[in-house]
Amino acid sequence: VQLVESGGGLVQAGGSLRLSCAASGVALNNVTMAWFRQAPGKERAFTAAIWSSGFQFYGDSVKDRFTISKNNARSTVYLQMNTLKPEDTAVYYCAAKYGPYSYTEVAQYRHWGQGTQVTVSS
Repeated sequence: VQLVESGGGLVQAGGSLRLSCAASGVALNNVTMAWFRQAPGKERAFTAAIWSSGFQFYGDSVKDRFTISKNNARSTVYLQMNTLKPEDTAVYYCAAKYGPYSYTEVAQYRHWGQGTQVTVSS
């Protein structure tokens, strides 16, 4: 399994970015896909997840601003980030696991991408 993130960058507060995660070696209709983020000096934190069925879940700090989606045919997961804030600055990681439960827990995910940096300036 290989996960490759893209789409990070520098954006002003209030702006938007869309991250992509291209997956290979796994079928998205068989796994839970998620985005986590890690700010400097902090632990990796759950951001959003999408079940194989398409149900979506969000961390409290990004609810109503971020949207996770996927295209099974393209084996790609997306994270649309709107109304970005400086506190959203972090390295964003894509992750995959089998099974729908415990989707907020870092230790449950076996497969990870290399991460993409998102920086939001004030």
